[in-house]
Parts: sequence; structure tokens; C-alpha cells
Amino acid sequence: MRRIVLAGSGSGVGKTSIATGLMLRLSKGIEVQPFKVGPDFIDPMFHSLAAGRPSRNLDSFMIDPIVMVEHFRWACRDADLALIDGLTSTGDTGSTAEIAKLLQAPVVLIVNARSLAKSAAAVALGFKALDPEVNLAGVILNNVSGPRHRQKATEAVEQLAKVPVLGAVERGAALPERHLGLVTVEDHGDPGALKRELEGMVQDIDLERLMEIGETAPPMETRKDPVYPKGSADVRVAVPRDRSFCFYYPENLEAMASAGARIEHFRPTDGEPLPEADMYYLGGGYPEVHARRLSENRDFLEGLKQASQENKAIYAECGGLMTLCDRIVNRGEHRMAGVFPCMAELTHGRQGLSYVRARGTKDNPFFPVSEVRGHEFHYSRLVPMPSGPYGYVMERGTGLDHCHDGLVRGRTLGCYMHQHALSRPDWGIRMAETASNGRV
Repeated sequence: MRRIVLAGSGSGVGKTSIATGLMLRLSKGIEVQPFKVGPDFIDPMFHSLAAGRPSRNLDSFMIDPIVMVEHFRWACRDADLALIDGLTSTGDTGSTAEIAKLLQAPVVLIVNARSLAKSAAAVALGFKALDPEVNLAGVILNNVSGPRHRQKATEAVEQLAKVPVLGAVERGAALPERHLGLVTVEDHGDPGALKRELEGMVQDIDLERLMEIGETAPPMETRKDPVYPKGSADVRVAVPRDRSFCFYYPENLEAMASAGARIEHFRPTDGEPLPEADMYYLGGGYPEVHARRLSENRDFLEGLKQASQENKAIYAECGGLMTLCDRIVNRGEHRMAGVFPCMAELTHGRQGLSYVRARGTKDNPFFPVSEVRGHEFHYSRLVPMPSGPYGYVMERGTGLDHCHDGLVRGRTLGCYMHQHALSRPDWGIRMAETASNGRV
């Protein structure tokens, strides 16, 4: 299986834009399976737009490394190349370096060459020497100012660092960002224009040499069957999926489907009503950005409150938690579902950015008295802070109050933590069985 890791010499080097552009160019001739190192929802949206197939996260904190590698093999079963968009270049658990070593994948380093010529070689040489077990096989220069700059930086890297330069990207506009990262694909505007912009960025990169690097990875057999356990719960799970609710790992939906759930998507931000279902799974996203439109969809919001009162299973992460509160406060107050008697208030700074370890409490309807791992990234807090009951006791992370995460009302759980289905072998089974047990 041909595979390549794209690493960055630091944050903000344009790695995801370049990775997406390469996926667009490559996908015109071969099947590219995209991956993202670490916990991320937005970058994989761009990958999926480019490659036409789900981008998948590789994270050795949330996912057991053995399971992660087996899942990688399954995801690549019908692909010609795995292109892995890194998180950081070196580090501890979950780093790009660790993932590259686990997958025995060669690394192409993206170097921000702005104001660098000979120093670009020092950057490449430093990464090459820092971890000899990482196979640094190539360099892409970003933010070059013209042909002369490109020539000088290329010669320096190739002659002094002894690493081939595959091409360079001229200085240009970066993809727009907001408080949780890049503006999502759906909110970006014209997808066709976005594709043309990203593909145009990487026209100078030598795809033939890139593919040759991918060929140097040791042989790896693909896997026919997924790693998810099968179940027979036979439940219907409604999942809002639109501009407000867009943070879902594909594995979470696939794991529930493998356990017997029938997944139905709907678009409440566009006014669609709440479907009849055994369970509602509200992912994260940007309900605070679209709060006014959501507040006008009373069928959706009042339906959620009624479903909670009827003791149906509701699982909500981050933006989903905010939607279950009484109001969202963001440039005014916007009425929400009112399942939890508090407001979700947007803040100027991050409230949580961390991997999470927690233990489910006895009140947790999905993971009672169970160890869980996940991640959090949020710019809101609950006011006033509810006194419980809580779904989790925090061992690592911020959660609601640095001690707890997850508000519980009967069979409704709303938390800031995001979980990945492969973080627990029984994740999908527990979701589907909780939905089944909650039938009225």
C-alpha cells in the first residue's frame, strides 16, 4: 500500500491547503484515501471534498495503535495511495512522527520558506536529525516569493540537507479561519471555486516524484473487513447534519450502523423538522453561528425537549450540548431546546483545548462507570453552572468545570467531550443498545 505523510515545519505553514490541493490533482488519475493525524473535524471536510471519499483520523491517544493500524488497512482496501495530513512534525503520543513510524510511511515536510533561503536547509536538516527513525523523503517549499527565491531555497535544501525538493508554492491567500479553525466547506461558498484555488496552488509540485516516494513504503496488506463489532439492535438514529451540526467522525456513524442502527440525516438549520427516531445524536459544529435560524425551528427544538421528557436516548457533543440548553448567548440571546436549565455563553477565549480522560458516573446513560477517552475544543461555558447530575468525572481536561463533564437528564447526555468510536471496542454497540433500551 503506497502511503505518504505530509508534515509541517510548524503551525500555519499551509499544510492542509497543500494536502487538499494534492488530493485534488492526484484524484484525477488514482484513488486517494485521505487521513488526518490527531483530533480534527474541519480539515477532513476539505480532504473529503478533494478525494471524494471520507477522510479518517489517525490518533494514537484516543485509539489503540493496533486498532488504528488495522483500521488504516481497511480504509485503504480500494485505494491506490494513502495521503496523510499531519498534525505536528515531532512529539509524544499522537504526533505525526509517531503515526509515521507506526505506519512505516515516508514523510514529506512542508517548510514555510517565507524570508528563508539557506535557512530552509537548516529547517529540513533539523527535522531530519531530530528523529532518525522518521524517513524524511522530500520537502515542499511554501510561501516562496518568486523564481529566484525558489531556486535559492531549493538548492540549499537539496545540497546542504540532502533532501529532494518536490516543488514550491507561491505566496497566496490562505483559507479563511474562525474560532474553531478553518471555515467549513459548506460555509466557504462556491465548492468549485475552492477546488480550483487549492489545485492551482500546487501545480508546481512534482506528482510523479511524490508517487515514487509513496512506493518506498514497506509492503502493507489491506484488510477486507472493518474493525467494528456487529450487533442486531434494529434502532433508528436521527442525526442532524448541516452547517450547525457537522462535527462527526465517520467511524461513529459506521460503528452504530454495524451495531444495527439505521442512520437518518436531516437539516434543522434549513428548517427541517425533527424525525421520529429511537435516538438522537447531536454532533458539534457551529450552532452559535446559526443560532437565530435554529431558534426559529420550533419543531426541532421542542421535539428534542419532548423526546428527552419521554426518556428517549439523546447523545449530544459540544454544539449539541449548547443546543440542549435553554439559550445560546452570542450577539443576543437565542432560544434553544431547554432540556438543561442554563445558557451556553460564547467566550472570547478557549475554555477547553485538550485530550480528555474521564470516568462515567452511575447516572451516565451510555457509559456508566466506564473509562472513556476523547478530546475537547470549545469557546463557550454554561451559565449558571448546573449542579448535576453529571455524566463524567474528569481525570484530564476541562469539561464543564474542570471536574465534571456531561449533563444528564434521564437518558439525555450532553457533554463538551467528543469521542471517537474506535476509542472503545463497544462504542457503537453501547450507543445502539442504549437507543433500543430507551424505547417507549
